[in-house]
Amino acid sequence: MIEINAQQYSLHLSNLAVKSLIEEAELTPKPGLVDKKDSGTHTDMTLDLMIKSAHGLNSTFRTIAEASYKEKPSPFLREKIAAIGRSGEATMFKLTGGINTHKGAIWALGLLVSSAAMNRDESTMETIVHSAGKLACFHDRYQPKIQTNGSRVNEKYGVLGAKGEALLGFPHIRQFSFPILHDSRKRGISEDLSRLNALLSLMANIDDTCILHRGGIDALYHTKQQAKEILERGLEWDAVQWMLLEKLDHTLHLFNASPGGSADLLAATLFLDYIHQEKTTRSNTFKKISIGGNPIGSHNL
Repeated sequence: MIEINAQQYSLHLSNLAVKSLIEEAELTPKPGLVDKKDSGTHTDMTLDLMIKSAHGLNSTFRTIAEASYKEKPSPFLREKIAAIGRSGEATMFKLTGGINTHKGAIWALGLLVSSAAMNRDESTMETIVHSAGKLACFHDRYQPKIQTNGSRVNEKYGVLGAKGEALLGFPHIRQFSFPILHDSRKRGISEDLSRLNALLSLMANIDDTCILHRGGIDALYHTKQQAKEILERGLEWDAVQWMLLEKLDHTLHLFNASPGGSADLLAATLFLDYIHQEKTTRSNTFKKISIGGNPIGSHNL
C-alpha cells in the first residue's frame, strides 16, 4: 500500500484546482466569457492572463489543503483558510496588474479544497460539498469591513451570491452541473460539449452576481431564459442550439455582462468531478485485486 502524506495530498489537490481553473478557461466556445476564441465581454482579460492567474494560485490552494488536512470544520479553520484566501487574492492582483480574474473561484475552490483535504478518506462529492458548507457557515472575525461588487448586488437584488451558494452546500452543483456533466458523458457526448452543458445548466439556474453587476436584472433574465432554451432541446446539440448559443453570446455582449459566477462554479464542478473519478478508479481497482471478497491491497489517490 502506498501511503500519501499531508504535503503530497495537498499538492495533488492544489494541482487539481489549478487544472480545473485552466480547463474552465480553455473551454471553447463559452458565451460572454474568455476562451480560446476571444475574451468575451472582458476587455481587460485574455486567456493567457487567466492561465497565468490560475498557476499563481497553486500555492494558495496547497496551503489551504495543508491547513485543513484531516481537520474538522471549525471557526478557527474557517478564519485560517480565509486569511490564506485573502493572501491568494493579493497574489492574483499582483500577477494580473489589478484585474480580478479569479476572486470568486478562490472562495469556491478554496472551500472545496479545504473540505477535500478534511475528508481525505471519504472524498465523495456529497461529503465534500456538505462539509464545505458547514465550514462556510462559521463567522470570520477578521473579514475586512468593505463592500464588494458581490455584496452590493446581493443587497440590491436580494440574491444569494457566491457566499449563499457555499452556505447551502453548493446546491446548483449538486442539482444541475454535476449530474448534467455525467449524464452528458453517459450519452456519448464529447467532453467539451458535456462541460458546455454543465455551464449552461448553471447559467440557466443561478442568480449570477457577475451578470447582475454589469448588466442588471434584464441581463440576468435573458441569460437564464436563453440558456434554458438551449438545454430544453436536449443535451446532444443540433444546428439550432449552436445558433441559440450565438444569440446568447450576442445578448451578453449587448448588456456588457459576463456569467463569471457560473464560470467559477463550472471550475468547482470540474474539481469535484476529478475527485469523483479518482474515487471511482480506486473502488474499481480495489475490487479487481480482491480475492474471494477479501482485499489484498489498495492504491494511493
